[in-house]
Amino acid sequence: MFQPHQRVHFIGIGGAGLSAIARILLERGVVVSGSDRTASPLVEALRRDGARVVYGHDAANVAGADAVIVTSAAPPDHVEIAAAKAAGIPVYKRADVIASIMAGQTAICVAGTHGKTTTTAMITHILRETGRDPSYIVGGTLPLTGTNAGVGRGRAFVIEADEYDYMFLGLRPDTAVITNIEWDHPDFFPTPEAVLDAFRRFIALIPPKGTLIGCADDPGAAALMAEAPCRVIPYGFPATLIPLPIPGRHNLYNAHAAILAAGTQGVPFEDAAAALAGFTGAGRRFDVRFDRDGLAVIDDYAHHPTAIRATLEAARARYPHRALWAVWQPHTFSRTRALWADYLGAFADADHVVVTDIYAAREQPDGVTTAARFVAALRHPDAHHAPSLEDAAALLNARVRAPAVLLIMSAGDAPQIGIRFLELRGDA
Repeated sequence: MFQPHQRVHFIGIGGAGLSAIARILLERGVVVSGSDRTASPLVEALRRDGARVVYGHDAANVAGADAVIVTSAAPPDHVEIAAAKAAGIPVYKRADVIASIMAGQTAICVAGTHGKTTTTAMITHILRETGRDPSYIVGGTLPLTGTNAGVGRGRAFVIEADEYDYMFLGLRPDTAVITNIEWDHPDFFPTPEAVLDAFRRFIALIPPKGTLIGCADDPGAAALMAEAPCRVIPYGFPATLIPLPIPGRHNLYNAHAAILAAGTQGVPFEDAAAALAGFTGAGRRFDVRFDRDGLAVIDDYAHHPTAIRATLEAARARYPHRALWAVWQPHTFSRTRALWADYLGAFADADHVVVTDIYAAREQPDGVTTAARFVAALRHPDAHHAPSLEDAAALLNARVRAPAVLLIMSAGDAPQIGIRFLELRGDA
């Protein structure tokens, strides 16, 4: 679809999905440009490797582009989208282009409400460690490569299959993994049934000779596995524990799925399990930023009640004798409002809870759903509302004493809390 020396412009190039596609095209010789509101490590890595990126949006940014790929978060009247359409430049979303980018390779597509980033990273790690050299797109940075995407010489293309904006319906999976299915993204999926329907449509894309690997212990995934038009491989909690450097029962499920997916590429179970002994995770998935003198600071992407519970359980298992501080930045007003009751029950494993103001992302405040109201409703012996990231860092600096774990859970910019906390302590 895109040829070397063509120029493709990305609106919102710093997002996990678009930055990964940009890297694939860049490594294939396509001229990549892009724009975003703010800097990020993913954007700076693309700039370092030859992409032309500007901060801020302007109609002039798309001039001369052969195609434009746009983030799902951009409104239809975005200045650069309007300029591209006025100039006759084709405008695409991820779902429109992803199948063509993967054409000619065996597609291993990992879907699910939770665990898809880690499972995708695990499959990629196994295939790399066993000499298969896959291409890949992951929703977090891989420690082995320092990037979230790459072009390999092997036949497999491993990709995180995101349900938001129906991105995964643009894929053509040869092997699909479904880790679990729960209601999320209520701004896009108004009901739990809408989520199930989207996954049902995704499963229907698997060809008869393809494979579905699904978690039989998850009610959502199990309900749809019977409808698959292909071979089905169910999995559950592994009977033989897999040695993993990362904690959590949920990660053993992820590992089992990854080993089975690698098996479709000829990797023996034992070799795949051995490869995972060196897997240290993906960016912002139980990402240990600091651990010294009885104090740990950990970043995690958990922003759904189920993910929060699982991540707290993993932290408690890894650090059983330390005070556990749960620092949560709610993500979007719609999600916080829709899952309010579930969030109220998600923090039982924490000794202390700090909640920042809600990260709005693409939304506007509704005047009712607030972090202050949530903390007031949370029945926890030590819960605090810290409106800003600086407020949270200051509160933690004043109150946290080793032995302790700070688990910062956010799909927004809350990792800055840990950075600032360590600066205030003199440990940056």
